[in-house]
Amino acid sequence: MTARRDHSEIANPQPVRRRTLLAAGAALPVLAAGTPAAAATSVVVEPSNVQQTILGFGGMNHTVWISDLTAAQRDTAFGNGAGQLGFTVLRIPVHEDRANWSREVATARRAVELGAKVIASPWNPPASMTETFSGGKRLRYDSYGAYAQHLNDFVAFMANNGANLYGISVQNEPDYAQEWTAWNAGEIVRFLRENAGAINTRVIAPESFQYRKNLSDPILNDAAALANVDIIGAHLYGTQPADFPYPLFRQKGAGKELWMTEVYHPNSSDSADLWPQALDVGEHVHRALVDGRFQTYVWWYIRRSYGPMREDGQISKRGASMAHFSKWVRPGYSRITATANPQSNVYISAFKSGARIVIVAVNKNASPVDHVFTIRDTGSATVSTWLTSASATLAHYNDFTVSNGSFNAQLPARSIRTFVLN
Repeated sequence: MTARRDHSEIANPQPVRRRTLLAAGAALPVLAAGTPAAAATSVVVEPSNVQQTILGFGGMNHTVWISDLTAAQRDTAFGNGAGQLGFTVLRIPVHEDRANWSREVATARRAVELGAKVIASPWNPPASMTETFSGGKRLRYDSYGAYAQHLNDFVAFMANNGANLYGISVQNEPDYAQEWTAWNAGEIVRFLRENAGAINTRVIAPESFQYRKNLSDPILNDAAALANVDIIGAHLYGTQPADFPYPLFRQKGAGKELWMTEVYHPNSSDSADLWPQALDVGEHVHRALVDGRFQTYVWWYIRRSYGPMREDGQISKRGASMAHFSKWVRPGYSRITATANPQSNVYISAFKSGARIVIVAVNKNASPVDHVFTIRDTGSATVSTWLTSASATLAHYNDFTVSNGSFNAQLPARSIRTFVLN
């Protein structure tokens, strides 16, 4: 769409949502399309009211289960030019078989070169360290020290191959462990208390598949375990938005990071280009950041039919919905307070870095909606906007100028629009 200025951008207006069953069965409800407001609804953005620091957006590469990203696809994922996703987080597996470690190097190294953080999660320890029990497979209690060394060896291997890890997890989804290693909360706490302090990078735990607090509460309530964890990690498969907030983390998690390290949403069965269903991703990112106060949002496979990158290496509509955040809300930006849900099916989030303000607006209604945006303590600014809709994908929409920090803007029907104010 060519740049334009139209009646919807008026300065100084007069006041006036891997596990299809889990993911789809507990997806956010699809609300009936609302009618447009009779008059523009007010959205207030408060740059002085700072919430969490954003650390990045990204996805998973797992070369034993699917083929590696190609060189071009690495750039599409982690570059931030036209037709690129702007991802700044790569998640990789810690294979139990060391012969597979080298498979993850090329993509991880390129991601680091492009400025991304790389984290790693194990599905299983080496077989020599595990035993069977009534609940499945677990790490033998006499192997905790050896397991910490295994994780450290992976940290060193990646560093020696040009990909320093930002963090490493104790276990991927210990509470969804039918096919991999199970841990209960007490075992995780014990490992953190006695062994995690020897790991030479940030430690991530517990990575519950459904952000179940009965796995993370014991960590937060144990001072010695908490001291040896750096990132509380969680997955959001089927987790309801009402369960996104975490008061105990806000109470006891000072100095720790809160990461959403894996999800696909709303399912893995539909094409990622199905519209307007791909807008569910925009709403889900919004809720994770605003309701959950997560600092990252990390998808499952980067390249998949239901993922942010199609199998042909092009950005999907779901990917575009993520990129409306990842391309313009960069690591180190702060989320700031904004009117989050000014009307039914509309979701607003805002971020800042210095004097730059980024607003991401999702409109799931079948009709356009108009809003007056007021950015407090802001004077004149130039605004550039980008749009994804049924007919546009990360398209430059228009530019305009505002004064006195206020403007009227229309959100097209079933769209996601990003505003960048400088």
